[in-house]
Amino acid sequence: MANMAKTKEDVLRLARELHVEFIRLQFTDILGVIKNVAIPVTQLEKALDGELMFDGSSIEGFVRIEESDMLLVPDPATFALFPWKSRETPTARLICDVYNADGTPFEGDPRGTLKRVVAEAAAMGLELNVGPEPEFFLFQRDEDGKATTKTHDQASYFDLSPVDLGEEARKAMVVTLGQMGFDIEASHHEVAPGQHEIDFRYAPAVTTADNVATFRFVVRTIAMQHGLHATFMPKPVFGINGSGMHLHQSLFRGRENAFFDASAPYQLSDVAMYYLGGVLKHARAFTAITNPLVNSYKRLVPGYEAPVYIAWSEQNRSPLVRVPARRGEGTRLELRSPDPSCNPYLALAVTLKAGLDGIKNKILPPEPVNRNIYRMTEDEREEAGVATLPGNLGEALDELAADEVMQEALGEHITRHFLEAKRIEWDIYRTQVHQWETEQYLTVF
Repeated sequence: MANMAKTKEDVLRLARELHVEFIRLQFTDILGVIKNVAIPVTQLEKALDGELMFDGSSIEGFVRIEESDMLLVPDPATFALFPWKSRETPTARLICDVYNADGTPFEGDPRGTLKRVVAEAAAMGLELNVGPEPEFFLFQRDEDGKATTKTHDQASYFDLSPVDLGEEARKAMVVTLGQMGFDIEASHHEVAPGQHEIDFRYAPAVTTADNVATFRFVVRTIAMQHGLHATFMPKPVFGINGSGMHLHQSLFRGRENAFFDASAPYQLSDVAMYYLGGVLKHARAFTAITNPLVNSYKRLVPGYEAPVYIAWSEQNRSPLVRVPARRGEGTRLELRSPDPSCNPYLALAVTLKAGLDGIKNKILPPEPVNRNIYRMTEDEREEAGVATLPGNLGEALDELAADEVMQEALGEHITRHFLEAKRIEWDIYRTQVHQWETEQYLTVF
């Protein structure tokens, strides 16, 4: 069921017509994990009036115990029925913004953070549209129902059944997403065994972030119904491609694509070039947000199609940013480094902020690199001015901690709590003794 709600009254009417019994009020923590408060439909009007409180002290990076009362304010436009529950106990969801008890926006709310940067763009007469390309793996479960890393097929890029044994699960995901209002553009098997991609139509930034959060939830739910485990872990298996989430971005002024200029070099406007310049300048700092796991950096290595080098091109896919061939209304930049484990609200907030910084300060990008950067020597890359993304989470966190523009995008609260949580994660990983080390060294030294 595509959502037709725009107002409180629309939501109440749809809830009655669809015989909804329960509502899930959803939001995300700083790490991008969906949280929800379930209420009976009798409490829906109270929720829509922003009168429902929850304990924020139990949510990662929210508030201290003594500041725990917080408000959930649902966005009527996000009302959707869960199709898989429609026959048993009809259940719908609403995505919420988080407010303080005094009615002011909570600075630690990722959705509110993205809205703030979107408003900054709007003040410049610009609106960001984003088309994501999220990838994921489907793995078997063992006899106890626990997830494994055993793939269910040996298919590769664009293969069909009977080789692609996940096709039925993927088809069910596409149908379910369509029922929830998604405009699906394509779905296919990806390069690695067990790897899939479902692409949905571009939309304004906040809607796209909502869609990515919903997408991950739906994919994992439908996979479970098919006896499979869906994971958005960037690199679950060594030796094969990892999962990315390329972000196709464009800025619009009303109905006009602000990135297109037929008379300019590459047919890219000054706005597009400055935006690109800002993205490349802040790429090392925003990588901690777009690639937030220790495991993210096992994907960002040469040889598996993931970008490592900070450059741009129209002609090949080895740089960080690719400019697809389409022009006119479809002119866009494809940022290739993000992975699907990121918090979509924060990822779009920092990349948009980077681009806006480029526009405000007229930061021009370097010349495009149209060679395969993977085959260039270190000297050739240095001569071309091609830097690299951080090599691990610790390095990425240091870059974020040194970039005031990216911290301004996140706000002081999220910056502090994100860095604290991720430095703990990095230190735990860094101080562990891993199986590879014992296998490599135990009997040799």
